[in-house]
Amino acid sequence: MSTARGLVVALGLFSQGVLGGLYRGLSKANHTCSLAEPVLSCSNEAQPGLVDTCCAETFGGLVLQTQFWNTYTGLEKEGQLLPRDSWTIHGLWPDFCNGSYTQYCDLKRQYDPFPAPNTTTGTPDGKPVKPWKGKPISDYLEHFKKYDLLAFMEKYWTGLNQPSWILWAHEFSKHATCFSTFDTECYGPSYSEHEEVVDFFTTVTSYYQALPTWRWLADSGITPSNRTAYSVSDIRSALRGRFGKVPYIGCSGPRYNETKAGRGSQDRGQTVLSEMWYYYHVRGQVQRVDGTPVDATGSNTNCATTKHAVWYYERTRRSVAH
Repeated sequence: MSTARGLVVALGLFSQGVLGGLYRGLSKANHTCSLAEPVLSCSNEAQPGLVDTCCAETFGGLVLQTQFWNTYTGLEKEGQLLPRDSWTIHGLWPDFCNGSYTQYCDLKRQYDPFPAPNTTTGTPDGKPVKPWKGKPISDYLEHFKKYDLLAFMEKYWTGLNQPSWILWAHEFSKHATCFSTFDTECYGPSYSEHEEVVDFFTTVTSYYQALPTWRWLADSGITPSNRTAYSVSDIRSALRGRFGKVPYIGCSGPRYNETKAGRGSQDRGQTVLSEMWYYYHVRGQVQRVDGTPVDATGSNTNCATTKHAVWYYERTRRSVAH
């Protein structure tokens, strides 16, 4: 799927050799964030040197909670199913305030068995991101006895054509390592290895629960259908009315002018509703889950804009948990 995001590389940071953390020399001491006035990310005050980078998001200040609409998992026989009447989690992403982004910011915390891209820049001159060969990231949840969190993630954070834990590992390794407030130094001298992994997953699920995409659309009469197509303008209006700002609406599948209905059209937008990205500026630590909604940066959709050109397909029955 084409996106509205642009990849950039924080060359200044990487050239300083800070792959163990975002800011060189960050101390493990202090970081008592309850003592600090929460600062809004992407504001003039949210700058290293002005605030504690563990207590305000200073690196990836434009925070995206992203969701999937998939119609199957590909692992139904293994019991990996989709939840009823709910979109599923994609992740929580730390874009720069201008809408660009970087990735895999700490290769010491790389748990992704299939890194994509496989370099830190997405180009051959980037630092290689080596596939993880260790145990599943889900084991860290079990180590901390977060069985309830693990059960929630298994239900609502579902992989496509791969075990769900691989998606979780990808999202942590590629994105969580680029948040300043999840740097390991922020957890102080008593830090337990992988503590921030559990913290990140908890934070993702908290943002997700505040964004019931399926219900918001259904309240406007937009429900999955294999017979009725919808207009992206109506989808946008329904979500803006509940979220307060315009999210990015993502589509996959054939372009409208490649379909029988769109033959001869100039509309090259895609026609199968598949993703939603909600944008925030956050106050204080990302972990506080105190976000201020903002409009999507750049284009807010790659879907076809012709009326009734977007399909919101029903899920395969055997793919849905009962």
